[in-house]
Amino acid sequence: MKLGISIGYSGAELKIPMEKILLAEKLGYDSVWTAEAYGSDAVTPLAFIAAKTERIRLGTGIMQLAGRTAAMCAMQSQTVDALAGGNRFIAGLGVSGPQIVEGWYGEPWGKPYWRLRDYMQIMQKIFARESPVTHEGREIVLPYPKDATGSSGLGKPLMSILHPNPTLPIWLGAGGEATIRLSAELGQGILPLRFAPGSMAEIGPWIEEGFRRAGGGKSWDGFEVQSGVGVTITDDPQPALDARKPQIALYVGGMGARGQNYHNDAMVKAGFAEEAAKIQELFLDGRKEEAAATVPNAYVERSVLIGSAEYIRDKYKAWANSGVTGLTINTTQFEALELMADIAKETPAIGPQAAMDALKATV
Repeated sequence: MKLGISIGYSGAELKIPMEKILLAEKLGYDSVWTAEAYGSDAVTPLAFIAAKTERIRLGTGIMQLAGRTAAMCAMQSQTVDALAGGNRFIAGLGVSGPQIVEGWYGEPWGKPYWRLRDYMQIMQKIFARESPVTHEGREIVLPYPKDATGSSGLGKPLMSILHPNPTLPIWLGAGGEATIRLSAELGQGILPLRFAPGSMAEIGPWIEEGFRRAGGGKSWDGFEVQSGVGVTITDDPQPALDARKPQIALYVGGMGARGQNYHNDAMVKAGFAEEAAKIQELFLDGRKEEAAATVPNAYVERSVLIGSAEYIRDKYKAWANSGVTGLTINTTQFEALELMADIAKETPAIGPQAAMDALKATV
């Protein structure tokens, strides 16, 4: 199991936990992951981290499409990768939601699937440097069309001056069937939203369909599936469970609108329809504390390892058999990083191919 560490995005002040990141690298962790919403960006902190580390991979979980053009996203990715010595950057992409896309960036929501597809293809063309970049997509066209509104008519295809890693990995933060398929068709990995042990039964066939669409014998070999898990070592789990509920309430209740909120849909799909509706109602009514209190322990427990070291060691087995290739650890405890490093060595992950084979054998 490849382990990662999540540092997320900033609060009111930007503080990068370098001591924790350096410990993770020393313990053999594979990756460190940033994020962005509408404060700190996901890329700049990784340049800072790159200067202070030697080996650990640098991932964005995720860069929001509306925040930068595909060309700029490729430029930022290949620049940080070059600064880090090469073969360290993972360009994790996602569409965010209409509230941020239109409210923060002032961009139209449009057709996210087709924009994402165009975006990935343009980035791959830039990394490959096989020819000056042109793209005739459904959402993005390069160069900008000469007959389009506001065009000078002077745009021309260009090729990156910097020679990047031609196979710099692009992963998708994805939860729906179409984007999960796309991650496998065009990308090298996936950050599956709201993944929990047992989720591979649903998303695995979608990923395999993406492989089929890609052609060329693409398979699970080399494709990475990285989930996240919150870890807290404690003899009193309830306060630690409660501490994670406000963020869940924020996403289930507030990240989106009524009728268009993937995180709410995921909670419904997990069997908590009544709670999901109540959380959204309370959150959008401004009653955020009540919304957090409505999040059931059972839902939190799907994506955390909270309890004694013995409890965590036992519950980790389900993750090792879940089909993921990596786990991004979200914790404030140094001892939790150390415990997870030990457990990952003790109990190897079986990987997605073995997990799918086991699922198919039960059908």
